[in-house]
Amino acid sequence: MKLLRVGTAGAERPALLDADGILRDLSGVVDDIDGTLLADDAALGRIRAAAGTGELPVLDATGLRTGPPLGRIGKIVCIGLNYHDHARETGAEPPAEPVIFLKAADTVVGPYDTVLVPRGSTKTDWEVELAVVIGRTARYLESAEEGLARVAGYAVAHDVSEREFQIERGGTWDKGKNCETFNPLGPWLVTADEVADPQDLALRLWVNGELKQDGTTAEQIFPVGEVVRYVSQFMTLHPGDVINTGTPAGVALGAPDPKPFLRAGDVVELEIPGLGRQRQEFKDA
Repeated sequence: MKLLRVGTAGAERPALLDADGILRDLSGVVDDIDGTLLADDAALGRIRAAAGTGELPVLDATGLRTGPPLGRIGKIVCIGLNYHDHARETGAEPPAEPVIFLKAADTVVGPYDTVLVPRGSTKTDWEVELAVVIGRTARYLESAEEGLARVAGYAVAHDVSEREFQIERGGTWDKGKNCETFNPLGPWLVTADEVADPQDLALRLWVNGELKQDGTTAEQIFPVGEVVRYVSQFMTLHPGDVINTGTPAGVALGAPDPKPFLRAGDVVELEIPGLGRQRQEFKDA
């Protein structure tokens, strides 16, 4: 299923994109798309049954905002340097263990919302990523297979980053990762049963129409199941938590000087086939 949330920010309603590409209202079936829903097999079954009848109300998508496909996100765990090609382009050694950092849930915006270039920023960068949405509690898992079994679905994430804040301003990466609007998510949460192999997904990103990233999750150093297993050794993952699993080569940081960092007026588009496409215009904060 392709689950999403539509409407004004803070007042989104749950919806479903059916097999014919028709947007349908789920508000008569469930309250929201969130961790509580993803952990409830009966509620997910009601959605599947309702979708199968073809009788869910149709929503007019004209002028209707698409919000993040997941509400009440608990935490966003991010994996750094998780692609062989990205490590090579930045001159970093592939990590022996996953690099973990956190983004605040309030960085999340819709897939077509405006992204703000922070005040004083000169090195705002792009990163297309596969987001993993947790559907079952994960705590001290023993295998990658157990990790995959905790995944409720997948989405496109844009892990926007400010490289000066991240690398040159001291401390941890958090300064460059948690600026306002720095995690567009969606358009859909695609349930795990529709993704045959999370290690066989293409990721692409364009800046002002120019292809910058063209990668595949096959390049991940730590695959999805192992990432979930590993993270569960250090923190408990709950339904509705999100893991951004890293970005492939092609970011501005890895480009020759002068590096083409983002400015107000730039337009970034990104996609993972089957999971949807995003588009953001960048403006000054």
